[in-house]
Amino acid sequence: MEKVIAKSILDDLSYEIVFSDNKIQDVTLLKESLETDLWFGPGFFDIQVNGYGGYDYNSLQNNFLDLGQISRIIREKGVCYHFPTVITNSSEMLIKLLKQITQLIHSDQEAKESIQGIHLEGPFISPEDGPRGAHFKEFVQAPDWSLFQKFQDAAEGNIKLITLSPEWEGSPSFIEKCVDSGVAVSIGHTNANQIQIQEAVKAGATLSTHLGNGAHGMLPRHPNYLWSQLAEDDLASSIIADGFHLPKEVIQVFKKVKRDKLLLVSDSVALAGMESGDYETPVGGKVRLTSEGKLHLRENSQTLAGSAMNLLQGVNFLLRNRLASVSQAWKMASVIPHQVIQKNSYLWNPQTSPDLVIAQMNENSELEILKTIQNHREVYSQMS
Repeated sequence: MEKVIAKSILDDLSYEIVFSDNKIQDVTLLKESLETDLWFGPGFFDIQVNGYGGYDYNSLQNNFLDLGQISRIIREKGVCYHFPTVITNSSEMLIKLLKQITQLIHSDQEAKESIQGIHLEGPFISPEDGPRGAHFKEFVQAPDWSLFQKFQDAAEGNIKLITLSPEWEGSPSFIEKCVDSGVAVSIGHTNANQIQIQEAVKAGATLSTHLGNGAHGMLPRHPNYLWSQLAEDDLASSIIADGFHLPKEVIQVFKKVKRDKLLLVSDSVALAGMESGDYETPVGGKVRLTSEGKLHLRENSQTLAGSAMNLLQGVNFLLRNRLASVSQAWKMASVIPHQVIQKNSYLWNPQTSPDLVIAQMNENSELEILKTIQNHREVYSQMS
């Protein structure tokens, strides 16, 4: 039997957590708060994972079961749940990739527990250089409901989130159909004007994908699509907090405006967790990963090609730079993504919920994951 004293990120109170046989046996609120550097809370939920540790959701595998390693690796970083993210590609390739992920869900129980749905990022995005980011231009197209239905059929209904640009004619109608079918809609990689963004929100769009990225290098001071998205109270926003995608002061402003509707994503690609160097990948093509962790197109260091971080690193970036409290940063990586995607209050209870993560605050004001509980059982531990 193992016992730990840790503070809850939900109420900042001290609890005793008892483990036995790799399962939680009891969680008890203590009568008085005790000094401890241990924290616990719900497992992280990353709604934008292109790949990790050399494994790529955007590439056809010799053995699709290899993709199950992504779920196993990232739970060591506290990530219990995620959305495999498939980006702009040919319709034929997208269908193959969606079928591959669906096969994985059917065949790997641990991956099934981790994967909460699929995020389709494209191909209905802006064709403009800048907003398009590292997505291949030749495959960008206008929203097409019949084509999306083919994608959803290939995914067997597992597409739960789509990122698109509402600059295309007919976007509001497409968004309404997505929402009516249970798919959350996010605005991203966009060159839309204010009216188009307003119409998208009215049609049911509820999120901005990695706000501040997938954008022109230079924008008119006003109006522009960043201001327009920030101004929409009904739009939550995801951000990539790795020190490369957004400056600290931009995160500060986004946080003040969006408050409890700001969430973290990793946007990790397969190179996350890999050695620095030059690579060629389905996400971005020829890219370079620097020793500092910046991932960019090889011919243009100013165009990022996704992220080489995990969600825990995003949490720690906020903590290290005093951009959020432990409670705020943790919720941005767990509670808020659930609330945005599931459109409910998301109630997590340490005594009954299937997931729990324990982390220790180190001398660098960063969290280190000590234990991850998923589906009521221990799946990772470095506690003796």
